[in-house]
Amino acid sequence: MTIELQIIGSLLRAVAEEMGAVLVRSAFSANIKERRDCSTALFDERGRMVAQAEHIPVHLGAMPDAVAAVMRHDPAFGEVWALNDPYAGGTHLPDITLVSRTETGFAVTRAHHADVGGREPGSMPADSRTLDEEGVVIPPTRLDDDVIAGLVARMRNPEERQGDLRAQLAAHRLAEQRVAELCERRGRDTVIAAMDELFAYSERRMRAGIAALPDGRFEAHDVLEAIAGDLEVHATVTVEGETVAIDFTGTSPQDAGNLNCPLSVARSACFYVVRLLVDPDLPASGGAFAPVTVTAPAGCLVNACPPAAVAAGNVETSSRIVDVVMRAFGEAIDVPAQGQGTMNNVTLGNERFTYYETIGGGQGACPDADGPSGVHVAMSNTLSTPVEALELQYPLRVERYGLRLGSGGAGRHRGGDGVLRELRVLEACRLSIISERRVHRPQGERGGDPGAAGRNSLNGEPLPAKVTRDLIAGDIVTIETPGGGGHGG
Repeated sequence: MTIELQIIGSLLRAVAEEMGAVLVRSAFSANIKERRDCSTALFDERGRMVAQAEHIPVHLGAMPDAVAAVMRHDPAFGEVWALNDPYAGGTHLPDITLVSRTETGFAVTRAHHADVGGREPGSMPADSRTLDEEGVVIPPTRLDDDVIAGLVARMRNPEERQGDLRAQLAAHRLAEQRVAELCERRGRDTVIAAMDELFAYSERRMRAGIAALPDGRFEAHDVLEAIAGDLEVHATVTVEGETVAIDFTGTSPQDAGNLNCPLSVARSACFYVVRLLVDPDLPASGGAFAPVTVTAPAGCLVNACPPAAVAAGNVETSSRIVDVVMRAFGEAIDVPAQGQGTMNNVTLGNERFTYYETIGGGQGACPDADGPSGVHVAMSNTLSTPVEALELQYPLRVERYGLRLGSGGAGRHRGGDGVLRELRVLEACRLSIISERRVHRPQGERGGDPGAAGRNSLNGEPLPAKVTRDLIAGDIVTIETPGGGGHGG
């Protein structure tokens, strides 16, 4: 790369990072302000991602579909468009994506809102069966004050929802300003040419990395713990020269529950694995994804068709896709053991408040190192909500919070330990838990032991992996997250 290209690439990435900083600092909800459940990126005029902040993997790989959906409406400069429809470029309904034009293409933000309506507070019911049960569905829609007012009126805590949307809008205004300044200093034609080259550079590096892998066809499968019984995710990975093809033929048909996901989410998980194994230091750009193709039969669990519910698909099915694709690559190269394989989604709320969090666990051990403990694994890259912020803003009290010692799998290198998180509710509310790995433990690699399965309980009584129910003041919810698998016997 030339020096000028490196400088422009760094400036574009800095714009994406600053967009994220503005969004986090301006947000109202703890989910965005404290947990940082949001992502930001810049795209070129052709709708290709050229720079992204290192935020949430499941958000970022799916963003191109959102931009493509908005581009079909020919958005004008100065307009901001919103969507969350999983079948029109979204992931699941709480993730609201905004897209606006810049002088060189598009700016994009995606943020998980703590509520978007639907039948359960927090819009993450454990047992939803259709998309409409999960909240307000937003097709690509041009935003203005009236539209925002109409949307938040259909959601709980409308002032907080409006505040978070305004925070996203602030990030877009910042992006327009910073890109304009960059074009003024460097010249618009030069910046656009640099965007083209950054995309091509990422693609070249990825192709070179893939070429170093053994050619072949590798398969793996695993299961998701659906309410009605296990569902299979099956992946076939074909490495040929400079390309990788990942096919999900053999995966279970879409479910009557909400573990379904659109193909954009499946792509995100696959892109994450390939980048991690091939070139983890590669500058984040859509060019890195160009040599990777992802296919799945229409109507299967990872390529669902409307009106299938998808609340858990974005968080849990994406995690299992990572496990399966990683295991398939493990037939050819050394890969880490399985991490906790779940985001441990906990939602608490009523008409007055809504609180959502994901809880970290154990990462799988690597061929040359122990797995870290108490981290958000794979498709989640959020922070934990600080106890002080949680107790200040919500009628909740954290009774216990620490590592679940000994839950990581043994091996030459040990898997990371999970987390114990215990919450007491101080007023009547609804609880929804969407979790995985409560029956099937995260597996080790090369003879390493599996990590411990997770456990959920209410006042000491076991709860299933996926549950929605009423709570009264004083009830205690305990989440014990899985440990990571060990590596080596």
